Amino acid sequence: MKRVGAHVSAAGGVQNAPLNAIEIGARAFALFTKNQRQWQAKPLDDDQIEQFHLNMQKGGFRPADVLPHDSYLINLGHPEAEKRQKSLNAFIDELNRCRQLGLVYLNFHPGSHLRLIDEGACLDLIAESLNRALEATDGVTAVIENTAGQGSNLGYRFEHLAHVIDGVEDKSRIGICLDTCHAFTAGYDLRTQDTYKETMQLFEDVVGFEFLKAMHLNDSKPELGKRVDRHESIGRGKLGEDTFRFIMQDERMDEMPLILETIDSSLWAQEIKLLYGFSE
Repeated sequence: MKRVGAHVSAAGGVQNAPLNAIEIGARAFALFTKNQRQWQAKPLDDDQIEQFHLNMQKGGFRPADVLPHDSYLINLGHPEAEKRQKSLNAFIDELNRCRQLGLVYLNFHPGSHLRLIDEGACLDLIAESLNRALEATDGVTAVIENTAGQGSNLGYRFEHLAHVIDGVEDKSRIGICLDTCHAFTAGYDLRTQDTYKETMQLFEDVVGFEFLKAMHLNDSKPELGKRVDRHESIGRGKLGEDTFRFIMQDERMDEMPLILETIDSSLWAQEIKLLYGFSE
């Protein structure tokens, strides 16, 4: 079964996120467990955690249906040791928050070299940071999101993802979230049956489908290969509806969170229905 949802608001507390997902007919959802633009956050309290679990049950959500996203401030490949340590500390806190909520994934952007070191060195630092984070925590899989390659961000090539995975010691706690907009603007075509098959075969050959834990379903404002991160509503961008029809009919994406981050949240319920229609 396909499990489609969206990155919903957790305003007023994480316990509200499952309720917001229920409202749009989601079978999965994403959230921030803290303010994504601040380093520090108040710890989750027992009442929030208990209510979160109750609301998860109310919506029929399993832990693996939820894809929390870490703070945008975190850069596990930061070239400066002090700033990289600050990011690592924040990432460990995010992993622990997921564990407190009984969740099993934490989605994150791999990192940026800031044009101070080369790509390989930065990817090695990301893997090193992940090893330290996973050693310090339990039970939560770190899920790398591919990027559009904007600026100095890494993770826009499948080879980057494979490089990091290769450097992670505990392969059971590392995974990938494949963002359709990011892949497309990084140069991977998904618009026709042939190009979709070619791109997914390349992902299998370079990374491996055993590491795919989730997807972000986003149409794209930019054209193929522009390396600019600008999402669009389903069917209204350069990817078009067929891309999402291919995904919804691909059994490899069964039982994983398929998360909308499209630009108009008022359309999410409509987009979820549209996507489920593609799988019928």
